[in-house]
Amino acid sequence: MEEEPDASESDADQSASSPGPSPARNARFRPASRPRPAPFLAVCMGLSTFLALSAMIAPTIVRADDSLGRIRRSGRLVYGSDMEGGAPYAYPEPSATGGVAGFEVELMRRLASEMGVRAELSQGQWDELLEILNIGRVDAVINGYEWSERRAREYLATRPYFVYQLQLMVRRGSSIRRWSDLKEPRPGGGPWTVGVLASSAGDHFAAEQGGDRVRVVRFDGATDAMLAVQNGQYDATLQDMPAARYYAGRYSELELVGPPEGRGYYVIFARKGEQSLRDALDLGLGKLIASGELRRLYDRYGIWNEAQEELSGFDGPIPVESGGLGSRGWGLLREYARPLLQAALVTLVLSVTSMPIAMAIGLMVAIGRLYGPRPLKGLLTGYVEILRGTPLMLQLFVLFYLLKLSPWVAGIAGLAINYSAYEAEIYRAGLQAIPAGQMEAALALGMSKRMALRRVIVPQAVRIVIPPVTNDFIALFKDTSVCSVITLVELTKQYKMLALSTGGTIEFALAASALYLLMSVPLSWFSRWSEDRLAKAGVKGAAPG
Repeated sequence: MEEEPDASESDADQSASSPGPSPARNARFRPASRPRPAPFLAVCMGLSTFLALSAMIAPTIVRADDSLGRIRRSGRLVYGSDMEGGAPYAYPEPSATGGVAGFEVELMRRLASEMGVRAELSQGQWDELLEILNIGRVDAVINGYEWSERRAREYLATRPYFVYQLQLMVRRGSSIRRWSDLKEPRPGGGPWTVGVLASSAGDHFAAEQGGDRVRVVRFDGATDAMLAVQNGQYDATLQDMPAARYYAGRYSELELVGPPEGRGYYVIFARKGEQSLRDALDLGLGKLIASGELRRLYDRYGIWNEAQEELSGFDGPIPVESGGLGSRGWGLLREYARPLLQAALVTLVLSVTSMPIAMAIGLMVAIGRLYGPRPLKGLLTGYVEILRGTPLMLQLFVLFYLLKLSPWVAGIAGLAINYSAYEAEIYRAGLQAIPAGQMEAALALGMSKRMALRRVIVPQAVRIVIPPVTNDFIALFKDTSVCSVITLVELTKQYKMLALSTGGTIEFALAASALYLLMSVPLSWFSRWSEDRLAKAGVKGAAPG
């Protein structure tokens, strides 16, 4: 059946799947008004409390299970998947039906056809698909999601549709020939570096089996890890077998080494209470396995192997042992407080390191645009427009993957350069707010233009721009979340990984919000104190005597 993505729903899903703010920002310069930290804190805390209560109350509403009937009445089965580096699972393909291809895409079409409806893919970031399922934007999630005891307790899991294993990929000529080689000392010292898809089975396996000799580097996409290994930035990457086989020929400098590691099952997840949908999916999977159609599908994508013979041995979902979900609430936060605080430290270091650089560059750019020679003005104008007109994420990709800078250098440089363009516009507005007569008076008194700027113009402009610069500094704390694309695990990324692996979405969301507030609210207080202090100093300096 033909897939017809609903653009409005797809856009909404993408918006829902992004907990951090967009790197794009609107107008940066605002009138010089005093920050009001107390109302700001109250509003943020109130909003966090409202969202938390809503998330806790919503699942308790008891509804009759009409999930299959609802889907049949609508005529579509909406499933969540991630096409970003998603081959052979789901990926854009203009020549394919609906513009999307992948073995999971075709599998969902067949399952939807068994129900008498059409399948419709809704794009979402891989590590946020289950959260999208929670809020009801999709009916099911399928994207190489591994079965786990915790997930099976929180969601309804189908019978397995694929038996996965993990494959090690290295740069050609590497001394690494199998996973056990990573347990030996690394030539040149230091730990081996292994790139993985964050929160995936490869992530858990590498963290548990790597020991002290392996440093796990987490990426937002499988192909990002492969590209970094091909560039020589990391030693190896551990990928699910389907992705490793599919991309082996596309990254010519990489090769598959050693036997497969680990073993597990891909399943489709539905919401708790939607038993009829899960049973219909199970029934469809059973028919595809029994008829041999599933094998023919996997053969076309080159992912069928002997391990898939195990699929016929399941006649239903994998049984879940009785027991609780483990720690919740404060107990869960205490258990994972250390990685959360470490991620907050990464956010803090990125912010306090990059913002002063951005302010210094921005001030020099603003002065050059206003008082420099004409050729320099044109060059600096182009600098500002290019940086404001391109996404921060793209700039980080250039620094990390093309220039091959280290994650910390690329992260600090990327944030500083990106924000310098916005700071330049703020400082330019501040400098233009100073009456032209002051420069003329300074020059008439015998000052050079440089001295007049340093002693007369710039100090007054700095006092004017304190509020908008502070706003940018606060925004920078949240924009550090974009640095997760270059493997820096800051606060937002750590929150998402912990929420996905433990199920503590509400607990970690509140904890992350509180940490962001603790880092940003003092800046508002400092801004007000600095503004008052500079204002008093200005008045005192103007007094006679």
